[in-house]
Amino acid sequence: MGERPFVTVAPMSSILNLGIVGTGYIADVIATALRETDRVRLAAVASRRVEGARDFAARHGGVRVHASWEELIADPTVQAVYVATPTVAREAICVGAAQAGRHVLGDKPFRSLDSLRAITSACRQSGVAFMDATHFTHHPRTHQLRREMAERVGRLEAIRSSFFFPSADRANIRLQPDKEPAGAIGDMAWYSMRAVAEYAPSHPAVVRARGFAKKDAVTGGFVRGAGVVEFADGMTSTWDAGYTVGACLMDLELLGEKGMISMDDFVLDWSGGFPIPDVTRPVGFTQRSGLATPSGFIRVETPGAKRQAVQMLENFADLTREPNGVAAQESVRISERTQGLVDTLLANLEL
Repeated sequence: MGERPFVTVAPMSSILNLGIVGTGYIADVIATALRETDRVRLAAVASRRVEGARDFAARHGGVRVHASWEELIADPTVQAVYVATPTVAREAICVGAAQAGRHVLGDKPFRSLDSLRAITSACRQSGVAFMDATHFTHHPRTHQLRREMAERVGRLEAIRSSFFFPSADRANIRLQPDKEPAGAIGDMAWYSMRAVAEYAPSHPAVVRARGFAKKDAVTGGFVRGAGVVEFADGMTSTWDAGYTVGACLMDLELLGEKGMISMDDFVLDWSGGFPIPDVTRPVGFTQRSGLATPSGFIRVETPGAKRQAVQMLENFADLTREPNGVAAQESVRISERTQGLVDTLLANLEL
C-alpha cells in the first residue's frame, strides 16, 4: 500500500468533534442524542443534497455543511465520523474516513463480513477506533444480563427473537435492493444476531442454518425473514423479523437450564429508546423459573441514567482515547461476529 496522505486533525480534547455523513431519520436520532451529552458534539454534516444538509444543520445548531463526505473528512475540526448512509455506500466512506485519521462510528448492517473487515482493517492500520451503531448493547440492562446470565438462566439452550416494525413505504430505501441489498434481514435480523453475539459469550460455531424470506412484489427488497440457527454447543437461535406485521414487536427470550428471561423492548426500550417514550414502562426484564405461574414471575428493573443512544456516543468517545485498547478490539470482534451471523442467514434463505 502507498503511504497514507497526511491530514491535519484537531488535537484530542475533552470533547469529541463528530461529523455526520447522511441526513436521514437515524442521523437525526443521533444528532438529537448529542444534545444530551457534553462529551461529544456535532461539528459538521455532509450530504449529496446540500439543501438537505443545510436544513439538517439548521435543526441541530447551525454546524458546518459539506457537499460530500470527502469534504467532511478533510475538515480539520472533525475528529470522528458517523456514517449514516445506505449500506452500499458505507464501506467506501468508512474506509476513507479511517485513512484520513478519523474514528469511525458506522451504522449497520454492512454489505458483508468481508466489507466490514475492510473497514476494521483500515481503522486498525490508521490507529483509529471503530464501533457499529447498535444502541441496545450500551444499555445497563444488557451489561447486567451478561454478568448474571449464568446465575439466572444457567447454560443457554435457546435464544428466541422477534423484531417487526410495520412499514409498507416502497419509497423507503430499506425496500430498495440497489441501496439496501439485505433489506429487512440486514435491518431487523441484525438485532437478532447481535443478541446471540451479546448473550452467548462463548461464540460457538454455526453447525447449520435454515430460513425463508419474503420479497416485496414491486421493489424486490426483502420485507420479512424467519429461521433457525444451530450452534456447535447445541444452542439454537430462532428469529423472525421484518416489516409485514401490523405492530411493533421487539421480543427477546433467553432460555436456559435454570429458567427463562424475557424482554418486550430489547432493541429500543420503551421508556427512553423509542421515538415516543413511554415512561410508564421502566426498562427491565422478566424472569421465570420452575413451575411459576404469572404471579410468580419476577420483574427486574434496570434503569439507566442516560438513554442508550447517548451512552453509545459516550462509549464511542472512550474508544477514541484508546483505539488499540481491549475495549476497541472487543468492539471490532462483536461487530464482525454479528455481521458473520447475518451473512449466514442470507446464505441459507429459501424464497
